[in-house]
Amino acid sequence: MQVYIFPGQGAQFPGMGKELYEASPIAKKRFEQANEILGFNIKDIMFGEDAEALKQTQVTQPAIFLHSVILSELMGERFQPAAVAGHSLGEFSALVTAKALSFEDGLKLVHQRALAMQAACDEIPGTMAAVLGLEDQVIEDICAKTEGVVVAANYNCPGQLVISGEKKSIEIACEALKEAGARRALPLPVGGAFHSPLMEPAKTKLATAIETTNIISPICPVCQNVVAKGVSNAEEIKANLIAQLTAPVKWTQSVQQLIADGAKSFTEVGPGKVLQGLVKKIDRSAETNSGTID
Repeated sequence: MQVYIFPGQGAQFPGMGKELYEASPIAKKRFEQANEILGFNIKDIMFGEDAEALKQTQVTQPAIFLHSVILSELMGERFQPAAVAGHSLGEFSALVTAKALSFEDGLKLVHQRALAMQAACDEIPGTMAAVLGLEDQVIEDICAKTEGVVVAANYNCPGQLVISGEKKSIEIACEALKEAGARRALPLPVGGAFHSPLMEPAKTKLATAIETTNIISPICPVCQNVVAKGVSNAEEIKANLIAQLTAPVKWTQSVQQLIADGAKSFTEVGPGKVLQGLVKKIDRSAETNSGTID
């Protein structure tokens, strides 16, 4: 069973997408559409060398989405998914490639999501921290005992969990996690507390946009972050997309479920190889590779 997986924020790099743009008229058309939908020239930022400009949430999210979706199109007939999954933002790329969502609507939602998340970050400052070398249950218990908002946000692989919440609460939790035996517990250079209750204002804004967007049944199951299982019902997909902003990304559980469903090979479609590394840490026997142009 062939599964295609799509990366989220953090996979970006200066120059991303240039090779795709130069390879095909399809890619050129997509970039032109993107500039029009977004209202700024994302191509110039993506192809440039200003890493800081690319790191802005309202640029990063559309950039990664564009790279992933265009690459899937350029894979041609080889792109035959039995299932798809995306890490956080990557879920939107997965939905477009599974034909549940049009390219244009997908990009509009990603843009609105990025702006809503940025606004929530500005309104309620927060942060995230990576915790290495502790059992999930131990981390969850410490988060629950810590005063303020601090929750498990990204279950990336066994022994690697990202927590999210208020800055002071994250600092206190990190100290407690180190005392509990964490190999590392360090704040991440991110703009806000993604996948935590602090994203509630963004969730409210995005809910209306998602509810009014035409989403149909995909050509294959989409393993969604919130429920960690394949979903094909359009209304369920919408509900899970809305819930995703304040709920944890269950990547470990998603990959385990896909493997239980018969997945043998995972192809990462988009910039970087982060997800391939996580899949290998979840199950060494899984075959991983990168999507390539046809």
